[in-house]
Amino acid sequence: MEKFILIALFGFFITSLSAQEWTTDYDEAIKTATEKNRNIVLVFQGSDWCAPCIKLEREIWTSEEFKTFASGHFVLLKADFPRKKANQLDKAQQEKNNNLAEKYNSAGNFPFVVVLNANGKVLGETGYQKMTPQEYITLLTEFEK
Repeated sequence: MEKFILIALFGFFITSLSAQEWTTDYDEAIKTATEKNRNIVLVFQGSDWCAPCIKLEREIWTSEEFKTFASGHFVLLKADFPRKKANQLDKAQQEKNNNLAEKYNSAGNFPFVVVLNANGKVLGETGYQKMTPQEYITLLTEFEK
């Protein structure tokens, strides 16, 4: 039993090392993208009210296929706009997200996915699409060409 627990913990540790975390800080994303020579996937979402946003999270962003690919290819940036009081962001984060929306999502679409280069230039835009993780990865990488 102890061996099983140790193996499970080791597997979890290795998986967590390879999975890239999402940031909520634009400046940090730009800095990391510049340092690692990567593009940024910026996602505007309503995590507690937008059904297509929740589907995109569940079907694409949390898939092992996407996480593995993104960890070596993209910097991941989320701008969340929750509506429920229990999920409200602090004022500073909400202000940052509002500023990002003014710059990259003035139409207020949700979900809205923007691929940016390390200088913040828009390379492509999309939203929720009923696709496999691999198809979505292909879509995002097409914007880089």
